[in-house]
Amino acid sequence: MTGRKSGRRITLPVWFVYENKKLCLLPVSGSNTQWYRNLIANPSLDVSAKGRELSVKATLISDSRKVNEVVEEFRSKYGAGEIKKYYSKMDVAVEIFA
Repeated sequence: MTGRKSGRRITLPVWFVYENKKLCLLPVSGSNTQWYRNLIANPSLDVSAKGRELSVKATLISDSRKVNEVVEEFRSKYGAGEIKKYYSKMDVAVEIFA
């Protein structure tokens, strides 16, 4: 991803849920999260895992029903207690189709 102010490439580890060729991300501080704000400015990003990298366009989600579906997927994968501990605002999510 590219920083919206610096223009520099930014690399960050994130928790994710992957299902049916769809990667879902949940910003820790919701719409206040800096990397989410970078995606608003430029939805292109590179995703890398297990030595592979893929350039993709992110789809930003603000519909509360869809965000809640992503939150439930995260709770199912990581546990409700972990999500409550680390995620302070859950008003947006990100989908990437690979």
